[in-house]
Amino acid sequence: MDKLKSTIKKLGIESKYVTFYPNEKAKINIKCLESDKNKQGKLILVTAMTPTAKGEGKTTISIGLCDGLNLLKQGAILALREPSLGPVFGLKGGAVGGGKTTLLPGAEINLHFNGDFHAITSAHNLLSAAIDNHLHFGNNLKIKEVYWPRAIDMNDRALRDIETIYGKRKFIITAASEIMAILALSISIDDLRSRLGDIIIGIDFDDNYVYAKKLNCVEGLMVLLKEAINPNIVQSYYGSPALIHTGPFANVAHGCSSVFGTLIGLKYANFVVTEAGFGSDLGAEKFMDIKVPIIKKNPDCVVIVATIQAIKYHGEYNNKENILENGLKNLAAHINNIKQFNLPFVVAINVFDTDKKEDLEVVSKWCEVRGYPCCESRGFKQGAKGCLDLARMVMDNCVHKDEIKGIYDIHDLPSQKILQIAQKVYGATNVEFSKRAALVLDKIGNLDYQVCIAKTPLSLSGDATLLNVPEDFNLSISNIIVNNGSKLLVCLTKGIVTLPGLGVHPRYEDMKLDKKGNIIL
Repeated sequence: MDKLKSTIKKLGIESKYVTFYPNEKAKINIKCLESDKNKQGKLILVTAMTPTAKGEGKTTISIGLCDGLNLLKQGAILALREPSLGPVFGLKGGAVGGGKTTLLPGAEINLHFNGDFHAITSAHNLLSAAIDNHLHFGNNLKIKEVYWPRAIDMNDRALRDIETIYGKRKFIITAASEIMAILALSISIDDLRSRLGDIIIGIDFDDNYVYAKKLNCVEGLMVLLKEAINPNIVQSYYGSPALIHTGPFANVAHGCSSVFGTLIGLKYANFVVTEAGFGSDLGAEKFMDIKVPIIKKNPDCVVIVATIQAIKYHGEYNNKENILENGLKNLAAHINNIKQFNLPFVVAINVFDTDKKEDLEVVSKWCEVRGYPCCESRGFKQGAKGCLDLARMVMDNCVHKDEIKGIYDIHDLPSQKILQIAQKVYGATNVEFSKRAALVLDKIGNLDYQVCIAKTPLSLSGDATLLNVPEDFNLSISNIIVNNGSKLLVCLTKGIVTLPGLGVHPRYEDMKLDKKGNIIL
């Protein structure tokens, strides 16, 4: 615990704002945002090209970059999401980096951590229980249809659709919960309370929305979230501080760590390295359109992670020759997405042992010819030293811009916002709305909420089988959910599921607890 105490002290966070947990973990009280200290650090956003199913190492790059900056005495801190048990036991595994670019204690962070996911799950299900309890005792609110599902932090496809004595219900994964989004986007305790009360739980017999505050349960939700509202802090293998808080997925939610964590980082550090889930089409777009207006701070530099394996994976699609050159079209599409925001960027090649020197040279030359800053990152094997070149390149390309180009205007009609994202970011020809989605659009009119599109991360389109840079496709929207508490219009694309299932060989098959009580993931 002494190492973490020393790290927190160096940041300048007063001890009265810190609660320590066993094994080098702590929470930072959000009241520290009221202190006089204010470094107004630079913000670095890490995104990626379209990933393969196992991901391309954004978290690994983020940790390595932060370690590299600190090796250069730059005073950097990480602001990352918390892992969900779904992927931990499913396909991707943990979310603490890898090799020498790892957060500690890795197993505890990946599992129960400091209990935030459990608190969010409990709060979500308390609201579900309150709804059914209201129905049981007479339904004074005249609820006709319940929209609010239940939540579980586990991949369990059998719970997607269930039936109780009060009607048909469903479960979603906790990372997709509106309460998760609300906690991630709140800027104060009062803001959290107000947002929770504004949650739409269903409609009444007059087709009017019914809100959570009508059930008199908001204070109960606040009680459950009392500690979860405060960001967690741990360290990397090399001692870099890391604020780990909230965990909305980017495919079914907005994919960014908490506003609280980011603001604390900007207040106490010179550089804040954060990441947004999956590729630029999901995480980065949502970071810019959803989170930036709240934190009122644009990224000073964007890091776009690429790997040889992902480039070749996309290059093989409908192509048998020039695979690497063909796959670079996908990287180009993501670079163009960042250029649309008028943001400076750096391409970081996450190097694997299996990468061939000539392939790395092809990618580097491709970037050089186009004037794109590009750097190899070898943090997994070499730690902070393997990320020094990347750290220097990011520092050289940090440019603060007050004005950025948005994908859409907040006052555009919701259908126009969706269309602009689909065309400008995904490359779609048009958007097709189901009857249900069209009815929602008609009901909400010109609602000035941000758009959060839920779609596959494995393609720029809404179809996971369309790799590289799909052309001549329409984006199909099957449903639109008005998340009134988080002020988001969550648009579900055709085929998206909000409660994943486990694969043929889930990762839990390889986990064990050894004789000394150590967790091996």
